[in-house]
Amino acid sequence: MPRAKADALVILETDYQRLLKLIEQNDTASADMLDVEISRADIVKAKDFPSNVVTMDSVVTFIDLDSNEEKTISLVYPADANVDEMKISILSPVGSALIGLRIGGKIDWPVQGKIRRLKVVTVVQPERHAPE
Repeated sequence: MPRAKADALVILETDYQRLLKLIEQNDTASADMLDVEISRADIVKAKDFPSNVVTMDSVVTFIDLDSNEEKTISLVYPADANVDEMKISILSPVGSALIGLRIGGKIDWPVQGKIRRLKVVTVVQPERHAPE
């Protein structure tokens, strides 16, 4: 789905390598959507990576701009997904939509035949206790 330039993706180099392997192992439409998204990303090394960007294992609060519903999730690999614990797989539509977005970033994303407009409100990356 199209992103505005202000909403350009930034992916942590180690996440990018792991996600490429995951995509290769999953011949699904979800993996294809993730592949398209991360192919547009700027790949950044950990030492230069901004703290306000959604990475794998981040805790992310986002708002659905149409319903005004706010949710907080952990973005995880498929093996760790657990909807009851709000651990959402990167291969889910919402997971693929959020990866690489900055706080304040927005995206229009298709979910169950509808377009959802999401905006990232907060991000806590793994091993960081609070956004800088």
